[in-house]
Amino acid sequence: MLFCFGVYYWKRKKSNSYKAILKKNFGAEGATLESLQFNLATIEAATDKFSLENRIGKGGFGEVYMGILPDGSKIAVKRLSEKSSQGLLEFKNEVLLIAKLQHRNLVALLGFCLKDQEKILVYEYVPNKSLDYFLFGSQKSRVLNWPERHKIIGGIARGVLYLHEYSRIKIIHRDLKPSNILLDDEMNPKISDFGMARIVGINETRGNTNRIVGTLGYMSPEYIKFGLFSEKSDVYSFGVIVLEIISGKNISSQCESHESQYVGGLLSDAWKHWRDDNLIAILDSNLTEAGSHSEIIKCIHIGLLCVQGNPGVRPSMNKAVQYLSNDSIQLPIPQEPAFFIHSQMGPAESSRSMEAQLANHNQYSINEMSENIISPR
Repeated sequence: MLFCFGVYYWKRKKSNSYKAILKKNFGAEGATLESLQFNLATIEAATDKFSLENRIGKGGFGEVYMGILPDGSKIAVKRLSEKSSQGLLEFKNEVLLIAKLQHRNLVALLGFCLKDQEKILVYEYVPNKSLDYFLFGSQKSRVLNWPERHKIIGGIARGVLYLHEYSRIKIIHRDLKPSNILLDDEMNPKISDFGMARIVGINETRGNTNRIVGTLGYMSPEYIKFGLFSEKSDVYSFGVIVLEIISGKNISSQCESHESQYVGGLLSDAWKHWRDDNLIAILDSNLTEAGSHSEIIKCIHIGLLCVQGNPGVRPSMNKAVQYLSNDSIQLPIPQEPAFFIHSQMGPAESSRSMEAQLANHNQYSINEMSENIISPR
């Protein structure tokens, strides 16, 4: 009897400890997350104490491990390092957001562990790594064919549309890029990494911040310049990804090199080929089977519409999905991509041009008070 009472008391104390941790870090919403909390010992056992053999990914945030639970199911364990750019705030944000989301094109969060210095996220295991591995990886296992690329474009579009319009809460992702697009065993895309995502009201269309976070090349110009983010910020990122999928070129590597290479990079190349009526020249040279010519041209067209400099004329994700799925819709003529204008005017002029575009569109107001610090991830 004493032994049973001791076990009961220990479990109750442990449960109260977990509840205290949840309440401290997540407030009133902590109670709803209790079922998602993993024991650190369980995660260590599943990953063989985070062994190198089980490590499947590494980045600035930390490391990702493959694990096997006692029931035999596979999991992906994201262990944030103490020096990670994704701190406690982003960790809590991701837990609160993704726990409320469910869509076939979003990676599923199974649970988390927050104990001492450990910040761990547990996801469904997605076997085919991330999209950037197939597009830009130095050791490509194989080249994606056009039907696979087209399916991936459509899946990403539907996932972002769900975030914007059909989830219980309206979410702007703010960090869409190929490394955050995971691929399952049937090459279906799953959007991941919601640490930078922001909730906006159902009837709101934009937000404002003085902390600029994201990856150069995928961030919209109004976000970089003025800290303004909206659904159209995600649309811009989606457009860049579409052009990357079609061309096999990485815009991020161009941004990290000399600025002139960026100005003359992926977006302006696509625009020049559009003006020359030679869009097929953008196609990845590794594609031996081109696929549907009209389908490829339409996807490039949609990509160019999404990266237009004026956010007011970019299509919504709802429109983008309609464009992809309906061949009878007449697509509008795109304007110049956001950063193409930089090659034709000086920095001061291009800044005034972007400011004028935003000021003329009543959906936005210019924030002249905040000082923006760009922190690429």
